Amino acid sequence: MEVKIGVQYAPREIVLESGQSVEEVERLVNDALAGKTQLLSLQDEKGRKVLVPADRLAYVEIGEPTVRKVGFGTL
Repeated sequence: MEVKIGVQYAPREIVLESGQSVEEVERLVNDALAGKTQLLSLQDEKGRKVLVPADRLAYVEIGEPTVRKVGFGTL
């Protein structure tokens, strides 16, 4: 699943492919925004962690990745 994170005062958004479920990502974002944690911590498909201070979150977009078509075919 693709997750896009907007961070205040950052010129670009953070984009990562996560193996976590939509419900799990949504719960982690809600906990960070509610003040239960100071950091939003997500893990990408390669096992790397992305940590964003909760007070700097501008937006979080959760959705399916866009599938890129590669190769030649007939239309």
